[in-house]
Amino acid sequence: MAKVKLTVTESHCRSGYFKSGDTFIVEDLCPPLCHELWNVAYPYVFALQNGGTLDAGEGKARTFTCRCPDECRVVLSGEVVE
Repeated sequence: MAKVKLTVTESHCRSGYFKSGDTFIVEDLCPPLCHELWNVAYPYVFALQNGGTLDAGEGKARTFTCRCPDECRVVLSGEVVE
């Protein structure tokens, strides 16, 4: 199973959980993300861990960007790391 690196690229988290530049490596356990943000990121992480590629504009990529459902206060990017 592939590892996925998650990076917080922008943060205005009202709880102060995340800061820009925070990184997490996802292997087989959920990283220390709030439930709301993990709920958004998990489908992408699952696809990448299992060899999938995601739509990226006109092409496909093994990366993604998602936003917190709380008014997009946190932006998270993910990528497969070998």
